[in-house]
Amino acid sequence: MNEEQQVVQEDTEDFAALFEQHSAVNVRLAPGQKVSGTVIDISGDNVFVDVGIKVDGIMDRKDILNAEGEEIVKVGDSIEGWIVKMNSHEVYISRSMSGSGLAALEDACASAIPVDGRVQGTCKGGYTVDVLGKRAFCPGSQMEALGEGDDITGRTMQFLIMRVENHGRNIIVSRRALIDRERSENLEKVLADLKVGDTVEGKISRLVPFGAFVELAPSVEGLIHISELAWSRVATADEAVSVGDLVRAKVIGITKTEKGTRISLSRKQAEGDPWNSLGDRLEAGQIVQGKVVRLAPFGAFVEILPGIEGMVHVSEMAWGRRVNKPEEVVSPGETVTVKILEINGESRRIALSIRDAQGDPWADVPERFAPGTVVQGSVDSQSSYGIFVNLAPAVTGLLPMQNLKNAKNQAELKALKKGDPISVVVQRIDSEARKISLWPEGASEAKNAENSDWKKHAAAGTKTASLGVLGQALQKALQKK
Repeated sequence: MNEEQQVVQEDTEDFAALFEQHSAVNVRLAPGQKVSGTVIDISGDNVFVDVGIKVDGIMDRKDILNAEGEEIVKVGDSIEGWIVKMNSHEVYISRSMSGSGLAALEDACASAIPVDGRVQGTCKGGYTVDVLGKRAFCPGSQMEALGEGDDITGRTMQFLIMRVENHGRNIIVSRRALIDRERSENLEKVLADLKVGDTVEGKISRLVPFGAFVELAPSVEGLIHISELAWSRVATADEAVSVGDLVRAKVIGITKTEKGTRISLSRKQAEGDPWNSLGDRLEAGQIVQGKVVRLAPFGAFVEILPGIEGMVHVSEMAWGRRVNKPEEVVSPGETVTVKILEINGESRRIALSIRDAQGDPWADVPERFAPGTVVQGSVDSQSSYGIFVNLAPAVTGLLPMQNLKNAKNQAELKALKKGDPISVVVQRIDSEARKISLWPEGASEAKNAENSDWKKHAAAGTKTASLGVLGQALQKALQKK
């Protein structure tokens, strides 16, 4: 091969390489497209970025400086930007359109490059925004969704320039169009690898009455319905999560509609069913604390572990008295101590008892209230049977009406009301029947003296006297016979 042929071959190879680069750039990238890459060098006023093609992206060094003039990225860091212009040798990237003047505005509008804008305030129908040294208008419908009470005046954010008219005197910008574009681009990337059953991580971006939204990628959200936030019963989303929380969730649905793509998530399914490991944490006979979550006519449901509820029947709520409604003893939100009576994993039911957790108050009654003991109690109620007296929690005795007649202060005792203090003497205890008979204090000794006098009189008298009226009648009948 002579020298002339060699030069021709080299020129051909150079042309082929340039054509390949040019084709690759034109096929894969275009002005206005958002790209991400890795910083490979920072030299002078330029930042060189590897964007995945054969030519490097070039960014102005001012684009990576913060307000204090410090670089916010270094070699090896990832960075995102927008393609401003390109050729077969270079791709110019900018984090946002900069500069001033009509030409910069028209270039940003034509290439759909975002620009930084500072919200000056509100006006009729929208907001005034300072963009590249010009005053622009952003319709209210084109601003991003705001939370109640949010004030964006003074905030700097990126916008797309939608129209430039009358030599820059009429400029329309949109924040929403930029967010929708980013969402569309990022959603496509997310859906490329996402499928039902996957577990994802994200931050809680906002709360709504029906659940919480999780940001899976910039401007891409999935919804955790309130019923899927936790195994526990949740009335409002803020009971389970807060904005900014990092959560794991399971993808339970991906639905595409005319309005867009909806990604449904479940936080509780990602955590696993708590009933699957219940046997390792709870057992019958165990005493635990729980929170009353709701009431029913027949009892109260108590959450004893996250997502694990048991039921306290009204018959298991208190000792020594009949409970007709659960609200007589407990209320929703109250913390109670309960004893686990039974666990049925198949039916997912747990029977609980409040009264058993407190212990049987009658267990030591014979020791605490021995016959003859004077006890200070309070009136529970009065009836034709006598006075019912509370001697201790869930321990009630009866001062019978016949015993009440022996009291010197009978009238005062009958005038007592519920809760009034009363002093009594224990007469008799029936632990099996859970009954205690009482004497009025001061009447016991008088009664015993009366019995003693009666016995003496019976010993000194005739047999007839001891027979009584019925005995005397029977004796006379026998004598006549």
